[in-house]
Amino acid sequence: MNCDGVNKSAASSSPEADLQAGGGISIVRIQMVREGIFPYSPNPVRNSSDAAKIFQSYLAGADREYFVILLLDAKHRVNALNVVSVGSLTCAIVQAREVFKPAVVSNAASVILSHNHPSNVVSPSPEDIALTKRLVQAGEVLGIKVLDHIIIGEERYMSFADRGMISTSAEER
Repeated sequence: MNCDGVNKSAASSSPEADLQAGGGISIVRIQMVREGIFPYSPNPVRNSSDAAKIFQSYLAGADREYFVILLLDAKHRVNALNVVSVGSLTCAIVQAREVFKPAVVSNAASVILSHNHPSNVVSPSPEDIALTKRLVQAGEVLGIKVLDHIIIGEERYMSFADRGMISTSAEER
């Protein structure tokens, strides 16, 4: 046996053959992959307006709903932007595990959620409100603060935090 506890001398043709024969467990690792760069200053996100500018710029011209998150460090500097879901004209399917997977992997201290409404009506739907509550609760369990959920229109936005729909304080941002 070597130091990882695997007997290398056992007769085995390949890990893939072992798996196909039902004789092994895949060993995996998780890695963030940078898909590109989006221009942004290194300043911390201090309020909903700062975040909305980033989201509006990124989502400009989108013809369907996108659910996107900003991953922030402990000083609210943006580590990354992640597209969680691309939907249709009127909805995007969002699961908590898909929202928080990149947050955990990138060691985010907090996140800011966002999605666009191609209709340019930025009022939250009952589904938007319910989803936000679920994601805030999931973040609490994981120790990752959901600072805001921003609905983006072409020239306007709506912030859940600014409307008191997410309990957060300006000092936390």
